[in-house]
Amino acid sequence: MSNIYGSNSRRDERTYKRYAPQVDRRTRCIGDVTLNLENPLRGIALEHLMTDVEIFARERGLMNILDDLKKGALLAQDSQAYKRYNYYTDADIKYLEDEVHHKWSQTGALYYVVVMSSLAAAIQGMDETVVNGAQLLYTKQFGIYSSGLSPSRNSWLVGVVNSAPYLCCATFSCWLTYPMNQWLGRRKTIFVCCLISFVTCIWSALTGSWWHLFIARFFLGIGIGPKSATVPVYAAECSPAAIRGALVMMWQMWTAFGIFLGTLVDLAFYYVPDAGGINGLNWRLMLASAGIPGLIVCLQAPFAPESPRWLISKGRYEDAFNELCRLRFSRVQAARDLYYIHVLLEAENEMKKGRNRLVEMFTIPRNRNAALASWIVMFAQQFCGVNVIAYYSSNIFSQSGFSDPAALAASLGFGALNWLFALPAVFTIDTFGRRNLLLSTFPCMAISLLVTGSAFWITSKNGRLAGVTIGMYLFTIFYSPGEGPVPFVYSAEAFPLYIRDIGMSFATATTWFWNFTLSITWPSMSSAFKPQGAFGWYAGWCMILWVLILLCVRETKGKTLEELDQVFAIPAKTHAVYGVRQIMYGVKKYLLFQNPPLVDLYEMAVESEKNNAGRMGTRNDGAHLTGTEDG
Repeated sequence: MSNIYGSNSRRDERTYKRYAPQVDRRTRCIGDVTLNLENPLRGIALEHLMTDVEIFARERGLMNILDDLKKGALLAQDSQAYKRYNYYTDADIKYLEDEVHHKWSQTGALYYVVVMSSLAAAIQGMDETVVNGAQLLYTKQFGIYSSGLSPSRNSWLVGVVNSAPYLCCATFSCWLTYPMNQWLGRRKTIFVCCLISFVTCIWSALTGSWWHLFIARFFLGIGIGPKSATVPVYAAECSPAAIRGALVMMWQMWTAFGIFLGTLVDLAFYYVPDAGGINGLNWRLMLASAGIPGLIVCLQAPFAPESPRWLISKGRYEDAFNELCRLRFSRVQAARDLYYIHVLLEAENEMKKGRNRLVEMFTIPRNRNAALASWIVMFAQQFCGVNVIAYYSSNIFSQSGFSDPAALAASLGFGALNWLFALPAVFTIDTFGRRNLLLSTFPCMAISLLVTGSAFWITSKNGRLAGVTIGMYLFTIFYSPGEGPVPFVYSAEAFPLYIRDIGMSFATATTWFWNFTLSITWPSMSSAFKPQGAFGWYAGWCMILWVLILLCVRETKGKTLEELDQVFAIPAKTHAVYGVRQIMYGVKKYLLFQNPPLVDLYEMAVESEKNNAGRMGTRNDGAHLTGTEDG
């Protein structure tokens, strides 16, 4: 069944297999690297594999588990090996089949990791939104909106304080991720980041001026940046392959829950009166409350397993095996994952030798296309305008005529919708595809923002309140299953394995930089252009981003690593023409009621390749006839 843009995913996949375009030498090289990293054990003979395992066990001091390692290596090479060899017990076979048929039946230790990772994600959301309600109160206490100061200066002060953590993330803390993970490991990095979050949240609650609050929130960014990059990786490295993607999705889902929790806390503490000589006890409790989940994670972390992959990278194989035994039901499963992680790390280290991976991310067309698409979806996550609502919804509702408590209650509705509509994304992202979700939701988000901004022209108070609320809620409903979860999932799969860590760092830095830009500029933009113009600005960006996604973002749903290399190897010009033809298809089918043929990207790529080859042949023939061919 085709979608409204004239592409059919099943047809595309069949066409891919028939018309897979040829790629240049450097992309073929990447493909070889990718295939080797996808399974370095592919094609190794049984005797050779068993010899390699014995050498590995002897060198790493693991001779006591040699039998488990041999059975595990066979499974690492071929997941169906237990059906072909009689080395496995009935219990081994049961656990291996449960991985496929009952993939959510996992050990208590793994679910402990899931709970800890979910709480860490919730911290992220709370850190972002408790200031949403607090700014209604601390701005008055700190005299930011006093009559003696210019409105422009006031707006910039609010933006500076709110954006402080993201300034830290973009300029400093994101770049601490690699060294912290190298020196401390995943678990201790999460512990340190959550401890910093807890301390800085308490510090924020004790401040007495706007600049003091700015400093405290800037240091909060040290707890946000490395954690945002580490927790999804930690969860993925502890998880079996069958549920790894779903756990990466949970980061976004529980961040959305943290946003909801932050708005709930704002409303709960609003009416707390000052006591004990403390002025502004209500907003101080709001800011401090965001540290509580961080403290809980700090208490959890010492009892959580360390990432087996990190332990293996440090040569601690016995510790890694013990942790894998906690995370898996059987020793054979643990031995399989231990040996597979080992050979994968060996292959990765070999592939990285002699390569400038940062340069290759932009000089090789396949990588450059992936970097461009990842940049667009990460930039779009900010410039669609969502964090205007996440950080300033209370102010926006207050400007529209709500009382402060009613504005907080309306913000709670935003937080609840953001979380509830993030839940279906676990299914829709693999059903409808990443690109189709974005193309379908961005026009709706633009219309919702226009409704929100236009509502400020309504003279009737009740009509204005209804218009603003409906517009913002509709925007949230369309954002949460689309642009909410897609960017991190897309960026994690777009890059080839050998540069994926650099690619994700690039993508993460992108989102935090534009997050900072949006959060610092909104108050002054809203003051200068009024809410109508400011919301119109981001509605315009939603349509610009729709065009960029149509032309430059490739579909990655259901593709193997090898197929992704082919998808991103298609020239950018060819994919842009494909996007334009999809628009023409929609116009002919749904406006002119014609029955045009479906648009097929791979056929277009092959056709373009043949045309280029024909032009090259003609050029060579002409050079030969004129005697100018290089020889």
